[in-house]
Amino acid sequence: MNEQQNSKARPSETTPDDKLHTGSDGEVTAEDLILASGRDVTPENLAWAERKLAAEGPSALDKLLP
Repeated sequence: MNEQQNSKARPSETTPDDKLHTGSDGEVTAEDLILASGRDVTPENLAWAERKLAAEGPSALDKLLP
């Protein structure tokens, strides 16, 4: 078996938690929210993102990502 095959999870194995999450440990910014929504960074979108973050907190980003 080659090294690449060894690095793949077997169907009977659980995927490690650090492989399942892609979020950063840092603070979610309004710009993060805008980019995750597929919008351009504009003053109007910044205002929208800031309101959304104030209302929903960092989970606002989780709701936008698949």
